[in-house]
Amino acid sequence: MSAADKLIKYVQYDTQSDENSETVPSTEKQLELAAELARECHVLGLSHIVEQDGTVYAVLEPNTEEKRTPIGFIAHMDTATELSGKDVHPRIIRNYDGQTIHLNEMYQMDPGHFPALKKVTGDDLIVTDGNTLLGADDKAGIAIIMQALEELIRSDRPHGRIAVAFTPDEEIGRGTDHFDLTLFPAEYAYTVDGDRVDAIDYETFNAAQAVIVIKGTAIHPGDAKDRMVNAALIAVEFASMLPKDEIPAKTEGRQGFYHLTSIQGEVEEATLTYILREHDEQKFEKQIQTIYAVQNKLNDTYDDCIEVAIRKQYANMKQYMHGDMRSVERAQKAIRKAGLEPVSTPVRGGTDGAMLTEKGLICPNLGTGSYNHHGRFEFADIQQMDKMVEIVLNIVEEN
Repeated sequence: MSAADKLIKYVQYDTQSDENSETVPSTEKQLELAAELARECHVLGLSHIVEQDGTVYAVLEPNTEEKRTPIGFIAHMDTATELSGKDVHPRIIRNYDGQTIHLNEMYQMDPGHFPALKKVTGDDLIVTDGNTLLGADDKAGIAIIMQALEELIRSDRPHGRIAVAFTPDEEIGRGTDHFDLTLFPAEYAYTVDGDRVDAIDYETFNAAQAVIVIKGTAIHPGDAKDRMVNAALIAVEFASMLPKDEIPAKTEGRQGFYHLTSIQGEVEEATLTYILREHDEQKFEKQIQTIYAVQNKLNDTYDDCIEVAIRKQYANMKQYMHGDMRSVERAQKAIRKAGLEPVSTPVRGGTDGAMLTEKGLICPNLGTGSYNHHGRFEFADIQQMDKMVEIVLNIVEEN
């Protein structure tokens, strides 16, 4: 099997996480893929295979007496909450011609709207049928790691100790909440969870979630003057008081945003859920204070009807690397060896690696050759996945 074959196999598992669940992992169905990956690790001959709290850990022991730095690779099993990952029907487009891709009668991918397509003309692509996401985020990462391990073992080329882990619940910010570093014997590691294959990224957002709950007062509309407090209308007012241009659709690069992920409301109660994202720590703290400032202003107007709960999710990993660039430099050499020039850009998101770096395991992010994550327009480039396997093997060979 190739990396692409493995991806097509793995996306048959529905592994969507659930941010409203309090179980570990958040959905039991993630354990089905975890069990399959543990089985495959056994078949490959890996050791120290452990399934714990939904995470699969395994180790490929060194096959040389030469002293080599122990490293690790990590990918997550769950898929995003924005669209279903159940009953995925992937389709392979051979020798993509650069034109619009018709997913089904309702949805198509136009290179004018999805610029990643402009760079993959002539390649073989794995796309969806337009009804679900693909799940290449991050099952392409899993497939790349498993394929690299298989080729490494088959070739018998010398290598040091390699730890691998497959985590649940990354998409809801809990991927490393129960990660056991004692089961992952690596000096540093890499998440394989990005898009472009020439990337080695080590700067992420600072991230938080804000939940705003508004309590209203329901009165018969005919008798409501000076008595009704409409929580749904206050929710709209709250949203309108945040910076209107600091939203995902109007920001890029290092610009942060307030992203309204859900709004639910009736007269008596309304809830707004935001995620806050910013690379700069001071600007991130200002975002949090802006939420509280809007709360205070509206509470003065509407008699303390608003409660705010803000939970920090992860920090920009760069600040916790403390200048230790060994992992980045090793990956840069590996990417160059594969014939590409490495690039590092601020990640407009987060990875399990951001939280692991904060815990002391430096863990920058590699690409997967998949694009347009979190939606029906997601696709994977088969040739780029193969190139990513090559890069992972190059990283292993570096020392």
